[in-house]
Amino acid sequence: MMRMNRRKLLALLHGGLGLAAAGPLIARAASPGDVVRWPEVTMLDGSRWRGAQAQGKAVVAVFWSTTCPFCRRHNAHVEKLRLAATGKPLELLTIARDKDPQAVARYLKRHELNFAVTLDTQPMAAALSTRNLIPLTVVVDRQGRLKQVIPGEMFEDDVLELQKLAA
Repeated sequence: MMRMNRRKLLALLHGGLGLAAAGPLIARAASPGDVVRWPEVTMLDGSRWRGAQAQGKAVVAVFWSTTCPFCRRHNAHVEKLRLAATGKPLELLTIARDKDPQAVARYLKRHELNFAVTLDTQPMAAALSTRNLIPLTVVVDRQGRLKQVIPGEMFEDDVLELQKLAA
């Protein structure tokens, strides 16, 4: 019978082991109140986004897809939040659950959306929320703690209310 040390056993019970048994453990998504362990991701424009960029800022992260009609309305509100948050300590990061970067770029252009987008869904979902629902808005406070995971489409006033996190 294989012996397992306590750390590996706890990891297995709370989310599993990495692909290599000796490798790093897979982190579980943050729960409300937890400090978020941000992954480094590639943005649609080719730049890299690192969690250090969010230090001292609130973060609103939105999971969405180009094929979701609810996301289309939600993203229009998110774009207004981006404009309202300009110059404030609020980072807006969106995560498209699409595979084709050109399709996402066309969608953004067609709908006049200028917010930051990554297609690195897996690492962001692993850090923020494993819920496979769109749109999904995740709110992280200025101390880096997960504040809220908001499933579904939000009203414009509710999305714009999120800029108060920057205060």
